[in-house]
Amino acid sequence: MNRKLRFGECQNSDGRYRYTYVDAFGKKRSVYSWRLDTTDPHPEGKRHDLSLREKEQKVAKDTYDHIAVNGGNYTVLELVERYLKLKTGVRQSTQIGYRTVINLLKKDPFGSLRIDKIRLSDAKIWLIKLQREDGKSYSSIHTIRGVLRPAFQMAEDDDLIRKNPFRFELATIIENDSEPREALTEKQMNDYLDYVRDDDYFSRYYDGIFILFNTGMRISEFCGLTVSDIDFDEHRINVERQLIRTSSGKYIVQAPKTHSGIRFIPMTFEVEQAFRRVISSRRRVKSEPAVGGCIGFLFLDKNGMPKLAMHWQKVMQRIREKYCHERLRTLPKITPHVCRHTFCTNMARKGMNPKMLQYIMGHADVGVTIPVPNSNTKNHSSTYRQEQSL
Repeated sequence: MNRKLRFGECQNSDGRYRYTYVDAFGKKRSVYSWRLDTTDPHPEGKRHDLSLREKEQKVAKDTYDHIAVNGGNYTVLELVERYLKLKTGVRQSTQIGYRTVINLLKKDPFGSLRIDKIRLSDAKIWLIKLQREDGKSYSSIHTIRGVLRPAFQMAEDDDLIRKNPFRFELATIIENDSEPREALTEKQMNDYLDYVRDDDYFSRYYDGIFILFNTGMRISEFCGLTVSDIDFDEHRINVERQLIRTSSGKYIVQAPKTHSGIRFIPMTFEVEQAFRRVISSRRRVKSEPAVGGCIGFLFLDKNGMPKLAMHWQKVMQRIREKYCHERLRTLPKITPHVCRHTFCTNMARKGMNPKMLQYIMGHADVGVTIPVPNSNTKNHSSTYRQEQSL
């Protein structure tokens, strides 16, 4: 049957219809369909697709709105790689997270899909699949979506796609299976510390864990402390770096998480005594390990290298397991972050000035809060010690 075709339309010898046009860049392009109009039946054995006339309408609309043809031919992986090239000056730990997302997209078929083919439902189904089939945790998926959403937003802003398919709330489709980080009660904390202090083996970790519970430091900041950071004259701890290890195994020091993370933490008498014991019993090594020009790290492992967050996490896990086995009672999960959360909660319950607490915790705001000038840090130490001695 001969059908009346419009300008640019033709029918190939195999029966498919073709529309040829010139895009905004002067390049000749074509779209195809087995159906000319919406009323045409789908040919048997052929996949369902838009009719040629529907595709022509889409081409016209995209051309009018200056939307790139075929999403600029970017795949999801290529788009994310392009987006990450613009993320300069990011922290080492953030770069590690970016590489994790790139590696996932290289292995997952979703990464090879063309970006203009991704619909809202496709994005949701893929994230659900990551949790239910691939066993990814909520926090991991949150990180992945945290890269893909701004990457696709960049594509929308650049007119590569019409709409960002990742613009939705993650909690509406993914179950948050993250364990809540509950602060310990003061009794739980004291029972735990007493157990560590009195244990024949784990007592060697008592001072470090006591310091974590009573200073609220981030574990990476704690691992980055050197002997010279402990100021016994001014009764304070100088926090200006954190120690981490990259995925390649390299030890690096970098600035704290936020600018507010550079701070002085006041020490109580008990914390000072714990630091004195740590320094006096510090492992002797033939050659001091140096990381980023820093030496004198307080806690060294059996290889003479500075201890990292994972060392303390594993130790605390083993202590809790032994405690629960011997005492025949349970304790909440205890991690270095729980120590930090417990300190913050206890200080707030005791009525510590919110400005002082924000400063000690190194939070950027009191939302988090009101900035506290560095010139008052000596007063913080004095006031804090007085409050804790009451």
